[in-house]
Parts: sequence; C-alpha cells; structure tokens
Amino acid sequence: MRTKTKPERPLFRITFSRIVGKDDNGNDILGRPKEVGAVWSRKNGKTGGIVSLDLIPVELAQRQGVMFLLPVDRDDTGGSQ
Repeated sequence: MRTKTKPERPLFRITFSRIVGKDDNGNDILGRPKEVGAVWSRKNGKTGGIVSLDLIPVELAQRQGVMFLLPVDRDDTGGSQ
C-alpha cells in the first residue's frame, strides 16, 4: 500500500526581468518578469539551496536584466506571476 506524501515545493521561484529602458532619473525600467527556475532545499538537513534554472536568459550574461527570488508559500500552485 502506497502512502500519499505532500509534493515537494521549492523554497523560492526565480524570475528574470529584462531592462527595457531608463526613466527620467536614470533608473532602469524592467520588463515583465518571466519565471526561469527555482531554488530547492537540500536533503538530509544540509543548509543552503540548490538552484535549478529551466531557462538561461541571454540578457543575463550581458548584464541587461535582473533576477528575483520570490518566496514560495503553502498555497503556491506554481506558474509565472
């Protein structure tokens, strides 16, 4: 007989926003965030997390965007925000 376990959830979702311009004060204007991966807890009580990227934006290597870590709560069903 199988027991049902809770599906594992990531600690954080990782989103990326491209820099699409500058405002009047010279601050970056960011485009719509796109979910690119997640941070998962390590097993056996180890500290830290494991970053898992599903997409690697080209703009990331060119420093033309920003990555955000968004905490995952119990009610999080996944998907982009």
